[in-house]
Amino acid sequence: MSDNRRPRLDTPREARRTLVRRPAYDADAFGVFAESFARFMGTARFLIWMTLFVLFWVSWNTLAPDDLVFDEFPFIFLTLMLSLQASYAAPLILLAQNRQEQRDKVVAEQDRQANARAHADMEFLAREVASLRLSVGEVATRDFLRSELRGLVGDIEELTRGRSDDDHDGRTPA
Repeated sequence: MSDNRRPRLDTPREARRTLVRRPAYDADAFGVFAESFARFMGTARFLIWMTLFVLFWVSWNTLAPDDLVFDEFPFIFLTLMLSLQASYAAPLILLAQNRQEQRDKVVAEQDRQANARAHADMEFLAREVASLRLSVGEVATRDFLRSELRGLVGDIEELTRGRSDDDHDGRTPA
């Protein structure tokens, strides 16, 4: 007797309905925001503004009359604000770094592919140059022809000088 209510292992489960929907957001827009935030936090301008803010906070809470002080306890609210800022800044900076790492991976893969294509092209060109050298090795070059022609001209000049010397001696060439 089989139990029809028992789930089968070879079929996927039905999607459960949830009472609370996850918020939808554009991952790219959020990533761009995280990168611009991380880029801003890494500037001297941010450090200067943050330093001025902390100096103002400390000096105001130290020098102002008791009724105008923001932070009644010794800078606990300032510590809380800085901790809150750090707790948001760290994940945003990590998100920006992850996006940069993904871009770097894509660029590295493109560089690897370009290097592989260049290597294949260089091997092809090396084979072509080698085949051209073999072909040219079997063909008479201009320098080779000139040297052979010079040698022949020299031989002809010697022969003509030798005949002219024979004509002066009164002998006839055979």
